[in-house]
This record gives sequence, structure tokens and C-alpha cells, in this order.
Amino acid sequence: MSDSNLQGADVLKEASSKKRRAGLLERNRDPWRRVKVSIGVMVAILFIFPIIWMLFVSIKPNGFSTTNPIEWFTPPFTLANYIDILMNSLILRWLFNSLIVALITTVLTLIITSLAAFAISQMKFRYKNFIFVFFLLGLMIPGEATIIPLYEIVKSFNMIDSYAGLILPMIASPLGVIILKSFFDGVPKEVIESAIMDGCSYFKLFYKIVLPLAKPAMAAIAIFTFIGSWNNFLWPYLSILSENLYTLPVGLPVFNSTYSQAYVQPMTANAIASIPVIIAFLIFEKQIVKGISFTGIKG
Repeated sequence: MSDSNLQGADVLKEASSKKRRAGLLERNRDPWRRVKVSIGVMVAILFIFPIIWMLFVSIKPNGFSTTNPIEWFTPPFTLANYIDILMNSLILRWLFNSLIVALITTVLTLIITSLAAFAISQMKFRYKNFIFVFFLLGLMIPGEATIIPLYEIVKSFNMIDSYAGLILPMIASPLGVIILKSFFDGVPKEVIESAIMDGCSYFKLFYKIVLPLAKPAMAAIAIFTFIGSWNNFLWPYLSILSENLYTLPVGLPVFNSTYSQAYVQPMTANAIASIPVIIAFLIFEKQIVKGISFTGIKG
């Protein structure tokens, strides 16, 4: 390696170290830094403690009771509750149902909302602004107000107590259309016009040019759609009659009511339902945070 390359590398290292030291000095100048960190740690403990307590209670012997809260965190411990619930209950089936319903709902919602938003944003047709106003009005109507007519429609199509009845009514997302429409509006017009002049059809324009640019918006919508479908209770509770088709939000209250006077079995069932969600959050933490921040930023 030549002397000039070595000198250049040394200059870069020195500049990087100076920048790092400047950042550390800037952080140390904040007189409230320790207070902020302490408050953050206390808030984190406040949110994490119920999860830790749930996990400890779930590994206690069945029927265990105490008047001293400290005893929940001390031996004896056992995994027999997990084995018993996994083998003798429908919780794995409910977990599977929730996963399938949430995944299919998310995929269909992304397809429909992206196509609708692209049409309203980039295609020219009559009354498109009037149609967009209807999507805006859809945000103003509470979901509970549409439950009865929605139930009657699903019942008329004989989709009560089926996966189709769980999924199809949930794929309409006015918020997704509005977010994607605003994103598609920001695509440079020069790119759209040049693609059309080159003979690109609207479908190719959507699939090969606009959609790849909309990955952040699509990720945000996918995250919120999946979480909303996973946590949805009211519609599955009304539209599902068979226990084999219950989702977790419906099945867990039914399971817990059987052990209304006990702690261990309900906590074990809740732990089994929560562990996959916790693992998924740890894996996709960055994407979830980006999705939340994206929905609050224009442009």
C-alpha cells in the first residue's frame, strides 16, 4: 500500500474518532440525561413486569396459590402445564387460525388498497375525487356501527362460521388507500409520463415502477393490518360458532372462564399465545418502529 493511501486512511480514522468524541461530548452536556435514562428504565420495567410475572406464574405447579407475591418468583417450577394445555386443549388450533386469518387478510388488503390507491392517484376517470371522499368518510364511521349490516351481508352469502366470513369483511381498509394514495401522488410526474410514452401499460407502471417505490408505505400498512387482524375480537366472536375456528382473542376468554378461580392454567395459555408475538416483535422491531413513524410523516 502506498504512503498516500496510508495517509488517507489515517485521516479518515482521525476524522471518525473526532466525530465520535464530539457526539459523546454533546450527549454528556445534557444535564437531564441521567434523569431521562432513569425514567426510561422505570417505564420499561413497568411495561415488562406483567410479562415476567405471567411467565413465572405459567411454570408454577397446577393449583398453586399463595398470599405472598414473592412466592410466584421462587421454586418449585414445572413445564407440565405447557404440556397439558398443548396436548389437551385447542390453543394450537386457535393460534393457527389467528395466523392464517391475519396473513391472508394482510396480503389481500395490500393488493386491494394498492390497486385502489394507484387508480385514484394516477389514472384519469370521472368522479375519482368524489370516490376518494368516500374513503375519507370511511375513517369517520366507527367499525361497531357497521357490524349489524356486515353480519347480515355475510349471512346472506352463507359465510358465517367459515374462514371466508372471517377474512373477506376485514380486507377493506380506507386508511391504507389514503396512505398509499398520498404516497403515489409523490412519485415524480416525469417518471410516470416517460414510462407511458415508452408504451408502458398501467399495470406495468403499477407493478414495475410505482409499487417498488412504495415499499415503506406497504410495510407500514402490512404491519398495522396484521396487528389489527391478530387482535380483532368483536367480528370473530360474532361470526364464528365452532370452537375449531376460534381465533386466539375469542378462544382465550373461553378457556380462561373454565379456570376462573385459578391463576396457573390461564397464565400458561396466555403465555403460549404471547410468546410467538413477543418473538415476532423482537425480530421485526425495526420494521414496526419504521412503520409507526412512517404513518406520522408526510411525504
